[in-house]
Amino acid sequence: MKNITVIGSGTMGNGIAHVFAQFGYTVTLVDISKEALDKGINTITKNLDRQVAKGGLTEVEKVATLSRILPVTDLAAGVKNADLVVEAATENVDLKLKIFRDIDANAPANTILASNTSSISITKIAAVTKRADKVIGMHFMNPVPVMKLIEVIRGYSTSDEVTNTIMDLARKLEKSPVEVNDYPGFVANKILLPMINEAIITLHEGTAGVEEIDTVMRLGMGHPMGPLRLADFIGLDVCLAILKVLQDGYGNPKYAPCPLLVNMVMAGHMGNKTGKGFYDYSDPKNPVVAEQFRKTEFA
Repeated sequence: MKNITVIGSGTMGNGIAHVFAQFGYTVTLVDISKEALDKGINTITKNLDRQVAKGGLTEVEKVATLSRILPVTDLAAGVKNADLVVEAATENVDLKLKIFRDIDANAPANTILASNTSSISITKIAAVTKRADKVIGMHFMNPVPVMKLIEVIRGYSTSDEVTNTIMDLARKLEKSPVEVNDYPGFVANKILLPMINEAIITLHEGTAGVEEIDTVMRLGMGHPMGPLRLADFIGLDVCLAILKVLQDGYGNPKYAPCPLLVNMVMAGHMGNKTGKGFYDYSDPKNPVVAEQFRKTEFA
């Protein structure tokens, strides 16, 4: 396995491309516009510069990594020589199904197709292809160059051979793969998102403020980042989408998203990427609690 194609150059896609290229793979990075690709390559360059500054890479290794990434806007051309395609588009089921139909129609018959989805059924994605045995989930964690975990999700028809290949590949990237079965939210988000949702409910009900909730979870539970800050980092729209997948998939009201989360997403306050969520990121290096949550008393 030498040629990797990554679909999507956003936060997850550029991180996945970065890691594969850093470990010697030839990477084709696909997105719909040159502007999106330029932004993705710029992010990869900045992250490589950070690694060089910390002594994790040499300047020569950085240049070599960038040289292995080919940005293209034509999906058909981008997958024609791929050994593995990793889709990292927006967490939207209809979009992902369309992308997988297109990949399946244009990639070689032996190409493995992986999705970086954080909650959507791999079995459902595989069903729109003619190679369900070669479709698998590779759920990288954000930020991809730093985080070690990859959830490897077996769809209903995913073969043992493909699963073993992807587990071995993840180890070659110096990641720690964990094999899980294909149920809504998998493991990471089935546990994480209800916790985040409960933190939002705690805020919504007036039990405590944004900083107080995050401080309790950081100092009391040893979390490196409080749940509300983490929700902003993930993207409130992504959190909402995953909760809806859990709610629909299990039919259990405990997964129902907090109305405050729904309203914030409708208002366009989606966290880091929009500049405002539970925190205000006008100064990205010094986020402060968003104005509407600056209260001194709670019920």
